[in-house]
Amino acid sequence: MSDIIQLLPDHVANQIAAGEVVQRPASIVKELLENAIDADASKIELIIRDAGKNLIQVVDDGKGMSETDARMAFERHATSKIKGTEDIFKIATKGFRGEALASIAAVSQVELKTKQREAGIGTNIYIEGGVFQFQDPAQTAEGSNFLVKNLFYNVPARRKFLKNNNIEFRHVIDEFQRVALAHENLEFSLFHDDDPVFRLRKGSQMQRIVDIFGRKLQPQLIPIKEDIIWCKLHGFVAKPEGAKKTRGEQFLFVNGRYFKSPYFNKAVQEAFEGLLLPGYIPTFFLFLDLDPEKIDVNIHPQKTEVKFEDEHLIFALLRSTIKRSLGIYNVAPSLDFEKDPQLDQMMQKAFPSKANSINVKMPEIVVDKDYNPFLEERVVKQAEIQNLAEMYHQNIAAEPSKINLFEDEDFDEDLMRLPNGYWLFNKGDRTLMLDLGRMHRLMVSEVNKPTRKGTTNGHALLFSLEYHMNETEKNKYKSIKKFLPELGFDTKVAHENVLRIDAVPEGLKETQVMKFLEDLFDILEYKTEDEFLHFYNNQWNKMQSKSRFDFIYKKDAEQLIKDFTALGFPEFLPNGKRCFYEVPFNDFKNKF
Repeated sequence: MSDIIQLLPDHVANQIAAGEVVQRPASIVKELLENAIDADASKIELIIRDAGKNLIQVVDDGKGMSETDARMAFERHATSKIKGTEDIFKIATKGFRGEALASIAAVSQVELKTKQREAGIGTNIYIEGGVFQFQDPAQTAEGSNFLVKNLFYNVPARRKFLKNNNIEFRHVIDEFQRVALAHENLEFSLFHDDDPVFRLRKGSQMQRIVDIFGRKLQPQLIPIKEDIIWCKLHGFVAKPEGAKKTRGEQFLFVNGRYFKSPYFNKAVQEAFEGLLLPGYIPTFFLFLDLDPEKIDVNIHPQKTEVKFEDEHLIFALLRSTIKRSLGIYNVAPSLDFEKDPQLDQMMQKAFPSKANSINVKMPEIVVDKDYNPFLEERVVKQAEIQNLAEMYHQNIAAEPSKINLFEDEDFDEDLMRLPNGYWLFNKGDRTLMLDLGRMHRLMVSEVNKPTRKGTTNGHALLFSLEYHMNETEKNKYKSIKKFLPELGFDTKVAHENVLRIDAVPEGLKETQVMKFLEDLFDILEYKTEDEFLHFYNNQWNKMQSKSRFDFIYKKDAEQLIKDFTALGFPEFLPNGKRCFYEVPFNDFKNKF
């Protein structure tokens, strides 16, 4: 048989490698921004056209490249960041493997203009589909100017899998924000189709967060800071009211590099234990600084996953520091204002030589960690049911109930409100504990089932309202503003990022408008018009629904129960949560 194994041509090998490094326009944005930072730039400009499909341009004022370096930068595994194997384990730069530019050039048309500081002339390089075309001397500004055009033009199968422009640009913004958040000492700008999206000035870490996510977040931010032997932790977490149901504003950085870690996210979530409603995720911006030899950033092609030598220690550090800060700022009772005892014990094992210098302060306060008065889905314990049952029977007539839910009769004493907002009610030979809030929510959702949109009447506001959007919300507004007039809204961008609201749908109170818009902007993306309308209707139903604590008067409870009976008295909401719970009186017979 003849030999069948052969070396792939360089341009084919580069296209294959590009599949790992270049997944979408945002991948290129990340690599080029990080290259600019590594080049000691103080000002970086990102220009995007057609969500990056047709143009991604990054202009920086960094140190630039020589004629030879500019040509070598596009060769595979050509890098100035490492020289030997040992350098891989102490990476202090963003890029280091020398794959990015070769991979980008393999699937696009790339032009580079660059000049070193104080050099008389620069150089201009053009590469198409990984094939070098020309290199000429050029007059250009100090620094580098990368232009990446027509992404995947030579790999149509890859291009057709790109999403629509709204989704792809959302990913571009995500990468831009991650880089900008970690480098508040640099200026960043982002333009999309000639429109300015971000203009970020140099400033403090707090200022950078506010410039990106809007000033309404600033009052919610709590500073986090801890400096111990082997690690520095700093940043901010938002108060519980800043928590959201969707992920998006959770940022972890190590040595200025963004990374993802479900494990560390859990540490933050545990620090908020008892403070958040089920399903809500805290907002946080946390930065770790530690010895590069203690981490491995070379385990993922996009370098978004990091392996830590002491991840259990960092988990304990995150949890204890955030807990302490929440306590100091009176968000939650703080059990210990020093360090987590678990963290101290782990520190003693990890650093025995310093064990004597670590003082373990055990908390003296004992609290029920499982108790949360704000949990909507609190489990009713058997003992509580017995107490409620005894209290209930003291308040109802001894003779059997004659009430028939399907007849319009008086409820008499067969309905009683409990201090916790639930109601006890006799239905035939069963006694039910009712959550009238959930029953009302089901009633509202049945009346307002999601449908195709039709024109909804709006009412003009006496005084216009102003909603201060961050850049992400501004782009989300652009994608949904065409639907808003038919839903009853009259809105316009008054100046910069201020949304002026002149009219709102009938039934939406002025006090509800800001929260309602914030919820609409909170979802990461709407893929279709129907998806937006479905989410809109769900939010509208929630806004119109009452909680169980809103039902104070018996006549309101009676009317809701009658209306609910007409629905067939369903036991569950569509999400599986109970509308009522049967009190098991038969189980009490053996108790007496």
